[in-house]
Amino acid sequence: MNLPEADYSPSHAPRRILMIDDDERLTTLVRDYLFGHGIEVLTEGNGAMAVERFMTERPSLVLLDLTLPGKDGYQICRELRAMSSVPILMYTSRRDDIDHVLGLELGADDFVVKSLEPRVLLARIEALLRRTGPEASAKTRDPSLGAGHIAVNRAARLVTYRGQKVELTAADFDLFWLLFTHQANLVTRDRLQRVLRKIPYDGVGRAIDGRIFRLRKKFEQAGAPPDLIVSVRSMGYLLAIEETGS
Repeated sequence: MNLPEADYSPSHAPRRILMIDDDERLTTLVRDYLFGHGIEVLTEGNGAMAVERFMTERPSLVLLDLTLPGKDGYQICRELRAMSSVPILMYTSRRDDIDHVLGLELGADDFVVKSLEPRVLLARIEALLRRTGPEASAKTRDPSLGAGHIAVNRAARLVTYRGQKVELTAADFDLFWLLFTHQANLVTRDRLQRVLRKIPYDGVGRAIDGRIFRLRKKFEQAGAPPDLIVSVRSMGYLLAIEETGS
């Protein structure tokens, strides 16, 4: 990752994130760059100490590498998600879709590769902080939108099925919202890929399919039928809203 020289202007109060990575050169570059944009970065290079460090520091976001000494990023993500809803942004030098899917299944909110532009990393971090920070709760809340047995409060990023809360991460909600706003209409894999991952669908990758599978399971856990999200072979997915009398 080639990072431009940091601007150390103190115009913004620092927000705190915990970067869990044993690459000292990279953590120093990222820390300096983000500090120039009003984000304080604490670092931890030992995977075995990551959860304890998180509990001590209580950061607003975790930037988590997959390959670490002591404990890998997947295990850390699982443990953090069991105790907190703090945003987790996973990143790695590997580009396999299976890494992306597994990270999201374990509760990560987003997943990026280390070779991305620093401005893109900053944008991803800013987006996650906006979704969960105090400025998000200070906004006027939208009235709940309803369709069938589903109720959605977009401002609160809250979804219920027959009154039962559906436990969604920020990434889950983004995927659901795209389906919800096109309810009963097909959303192609290419459309999902371009909106959610900012890249066109190559006809081979299965990252979106993995995210749909996880989203479907979460709705099932809240009492929804398995066919609430319908797969359209070789094309994409649609949200099949039930009649409320059913």
